[in-house]
Amino acid sequence: MTDRARVWASRKGLTVLFCCVFSSLAIGQASEGLDIRSAATPIRLDGVLDEAAWENAGVATDFYQNFPFDTSYAELDTEVRVTFDETALYIGAVIYQSQEDYIVTSLRRDFELGPSDEFAVNIDPFQDKINGFHFAVTPLNVRREGLIDNGNSISTDWDNKWYAEVSNHPEYWVVEMAIPFKTLRYKRSEGANQWRINFSRISVKQNERSTWNPVPRQFGINNLAFTLPMRWVTPPPSPGLNVSLIPYAIAGVERDEEFRLPAERNFNAGGDAKIAITPSLNLDLTFNPDFSQVEVDRQLTNLSRFELFFPERRQFFLENEDLFGKFGFPSSRPFFSRRIGLAQGTLRRTTTGGDEIEVQRSFNVPILAGARLSGKLDNNWRVGLLNMQTGAVSDADLAPANYSVGVLQRKVFDRSFVGAIFTNKVNYRPDGAGGYEVDPDAFNRVAGLEYNLFSKDNKWEAEAFYHRSFTSDNHVDAQAAALFVGHYLRNWRIFFPTHYIGRNHEAEMGFVPRRGFLSTSPGITHLIFPKKKWWAERVIAFGLSARTEFIFNQPDYQLTDRELSAGAFVEFPGQSELSLDYTENYTFLFFPFDPTNTGGVELPEGTDYTYPTLNLSYSSDVRKDFYYGVEGSYGRYFNGDFSRLRFQLNYRWQPLGILALDATYTDIQLPSPYNDAGIWLVGPRAELSFSRSVFFSVFLQYNTQADNVNINTRLQWRFKPVSDIFLVYTDNYFSDQFLANPRGKNRAIVLKATYWLNL
Repeated sequence: MTDRARVWASRKGLTVLFCCVFSSLAIGQASEGLDIRSAATPIRLDGVLDEAAWENAGVATDFYQNFPFDTSYAELDTEVRVTFDETALYIGAVIYQSQEDYIVTSLRRDFELGPSDEFAVNIDPFQDKINGFHFAVTPLNVRREGLIDNGNSISTDWDNKWYAEVSNHPEYWVVEMAIPFKTLRYKRSEGANQWRINFSRISVKQNERSTWNPVPRQFGINNLAFTLPMRWVTPPPSPGLNVSLIPYAIAGVERDEEFRLPAERNFNAGGDAKIAITPSLNLDLTFNPDFSQVEVDRQLTNLSRFELFFPERRQFFLENEDLFGKFGFPSSRPFFSRRIGLAQGTLRRTTTGGDEIEVQRSFNVPILAGARLSGKLDNNWRVGLLNMQTGAVSDADLAPANYSVGVLQRKVFDRSFVGAIFTNKVNYRPDGAGGYEVDPDAFNRVAGLEYNLFSKDNKWEAEAFYHRSFTSDNHVDAQAAALFVGHYLRNWRIFFPTHYIGRNHEAEMGFVPRRGFLSTSPGITHLIFPKKKWWAERVIAFGLSARTEFIFNQPDYQLTDRELSAGAFVEFPGQSELSLDYTENYTFLFFPFDPTNTGGVELPEGTDYTYPTLNLSYSSDVRKDFYYGVEGSYGRYFNGDFSRLRFQLNYRWQPLGILALDATYTDIQLPSPYNDAGIWLVGPRAELSFSRSVFFSVFLQYNTQADNVNINTRLQWRFKPVSDIFLVYTDNYFSDQFLANPRGKNRAIVLKATYWLNL
């Protein structure tokens, strides 16, 4: 190991000289891929590449810069080797970086992409360059795993077993990864087998991002469009029986102080099972699931007229989540998994004094059981089937419901696919005998077709879809359709979405916050990269942008919303950026609306308003232990004045974690008799890692618009891979006079244990 490191270091001078002379030619002649051979000897995972198996492993060297430039070799060298045995894929890497330059945000698993040094591998077993697996590690052996969809989106909420060890040296660090074949999804044949792979690096202090196969800097370093072939000299092994059981047990106490309700003590158990029908097709089963360890949603100041979107975090729904949840546009999804098991409504409760009262709140709906089949049938076909049954909530007069989804996708051309989706929600009603029966008039179904295009070089992206909802009323104008075209070049980013949703389009299992409109939203961004050395060392890029949105409401397609925006920004080293934007909005109210969303007097229906806003923001250099962002806005808002100040403060207590504060003050001044509003949204948080297996987080959210203060703390001990004990405490108060005279709403404490058992 030491000899090889010295040899590699001695090549650095020649490599740099070669890059200066031949970089353009070399990048044009990217490597043809990598051959992977079975390990001749066992590999011990210890962060030292001293086994004989590494000497015969496939080698990837000569990384290319992606950022700040993409026309030369990386300044920091990396050497990667890949091999395998009957149980796992092994990746060993020598990563050249001075130990004193390490920047690692914390020891917590699933660390954020960007502010920490990292080495990552992206694997595409089916060579569709759209879906794959992502594994990353820092110099302190902090790990992150995720699923890649749409070519570059990484979901780090996915959790599974894999292993890594790191050794640190003064001028380089070494990582050994072992990714079990049972963790991956792939198709195996007895003849030639080929996957696709790429490796990436982020070196924060050096302000460098690099990849083995070149990735143009207008794209992220983990984009699967730029993976290279990984050819198996001998076929990968079949993972054999691949069944995982994940039972849980939970105990908790909840008390509602607002309505003087007695404490509720809960004891429960349930679990999940993951069964590999084939190496590429997985069946997930759940019985009486519980999601109490999920982090609370980040609260937002809502000044819109419509519902806000919050992402799914529950583990059961995450594998192949894009297959189910990314049909349509973000403003028109036929399926949104948060509709299952969560509800907003009126609960009947009995106080400690014996009074019967009604309580408006969000609450969990019991999920009795569910099944989810998803994955690849072969290199061209993906399938997804989901069915979940919820129970009744008697004190909310909420009957059971059944949720079903079917999805089929077919790959076409190099990186594109067509898909079909069908959702079916069946509602129940009381049968008069103490039970429930299917209500034949209370169903909701959506059927849809979609085409997604991703060009081979990733410069073109397009999407077109048509969805139709069905209810017992059989409404006309119950469809949704859209077309999106985007073109992404080094200096230009151009996009043109057009979207239509009918007045009677109902997707009870989906997310459709607004109906009955036609919108178009073209936009363009121009990037300018300095060429002179003096400028290039101080400024990464300049940018100019223009964005628009026009919304026409049914039935007469009157213009009801318009947004015209122009801006400029400058990007500096260390992910620092300064931006200035000017926006002019026009709104025609087709229903009464309180612009402050605080329950005040509403502006009348049929009135229209034009209001401009100027926005200035700056984010500082993340390479420093203390980094921050500040944003200020000023302008008109409907028939009044608007100003907003937001600041974000972050202190990296390396390597223990992050101390942060995110605070926003929004001031709205409207003429009488309408409400004025001074809205505070303050969110201090601490995320601390006492080791790579013990994590503690505390998060406070002070929201005067929602009249709520939420305190959420979570202690997590990962005692074995993907097996945890959680202690979660949540407390809610009224924000009014919180500091002087706090009034409690409700609080809960939960202890939960989960265990991942492989059969």
